[in-house]
Amino acid sequence: MPEFAYENISPGLQHPVLDSQRIFRAVLLTMSRPGTVTVLGNWPAPPSPLKPAAASVCLALADLDTPLWLESTIHSDIQTYLRFHCGCPLTQKQEDASFAVVMDGNDLPDLKKFEAGTEEYPDRSATVIIQVRELNVGRGVTLTGPGIKDSTKLTVDGLDSGFWHEFKKNSERFPLGYDVILASDTEIASLPRTVRVEV
Repeated sequence: MPEFAYENISPGLQHPVLDSQRIFRAVLLTMSRPGTVTVLGNWPAPPSPLKPAAASVCLALADLDTPLWLESTIHSDIQTYLRFHCGCPLTQKQEDASFAVVMDGNDLPDLKKFEAGTEEYPDRSATVIIQVRELNVGRGVTLTGPGIKDSTKLTVDGLDSGFWHEFKKNSERFPLGYDVILASDTEIASLPRTVRVEV
């Protein structure tokens, strides 16, 4: 078996502790204020097609106790990058994943297969990171629910139109259900299961 050249792995977070804390706070902000778009600065340089924002979230949140789902066809250099920088196990079983990365928002897996938690432990659900082209507030689908004053609108370019119908069904399962983080190149917006969607 050939020896792996670790020096060929793309850089992770520049300041792992400080950057992880900053990214974690940004995720918490967007989860508590759904539909808010936040820029993640000082991002890493992951192998394509993994975007810097999605990589940042993984590097800040995933660890050896949180299995990460990737599509079976994903590039081996992305698998190596995430295993090396996060220390997380990878799984191809959606139901086993704590986190998941969907590389193309226009090509979604069956989101219902991700863990939704249980009545006793609803927090044991999956967080699905979906890569998209662009996020814009002020127009698009209407979002309501906890953390949103009255309502807000969010436009997502590069996301299958059927997503919103699926997420609406997901929200109706509350307190069960998966949570979603939408990631463009350098921005994120979160959709916790508490969000109600008007399509």
